[in-house]
Amino acid sequence: MAFMLFSIEDAVDCKYIVTKSMREQAKTGALIHVMDAQETSDGITVKYRVTKTKQDFTANFETVKQFCSWCMPSTFLAKYYDKLSSREIKKYIKVENRSFLTFQLPMILVLLAIVWVVALFALKDMLGLVMALILGGAASIVIIVAVLVVSHVAKNSMIERLYRKVSTPY
Repeated sequence: MAFMLFSIEDAVDCKYIVTKSMREQAKTGALIHVMDAQETSDGITVKYRVTKTKQDFTANFETVKQFCSWCMPSTFLAKYYDKLSSREIKKYIKVENRSFLTFQLPMILVLLAIVWVVALFALKDMLGLVMALILGGAASIVIIVAVLVVSHVAKNSMIERLYRKVSTPY
């Protein structure tokens, strides 16, 4: 997820989900309410309240980018925070933070390497070089499409499960 603020003042009076634990303060998956934020000579000072414990904390960040990597906005989690478990919130954060470069591309590259090793070394002797290259190319296309479809379906099914959970009465 590519979330970025242009100014730290835009974060004031908004709710965010912590994506990285901060020592002795908010843990991963905690909902925080930013009460005040200002730029100082040392960087950025953010005063926030952890929603569940009602504790107030102050955190310092060097840049707005660091603040954005520490927490993310989520209207879904802010609205249904009390109905979700900590495990579900962490899984939601993990799935939302996945991108093509960090999740799908490494998987595609590893699977393509395996396919081409099998095609060039195992199938070359059995079927010939041309047929091994054709099968390797076809398998490459199938792998790319399969990884993209499977990751999309997995993300949507996880989000659907959460929406189903929060939409049903207790």
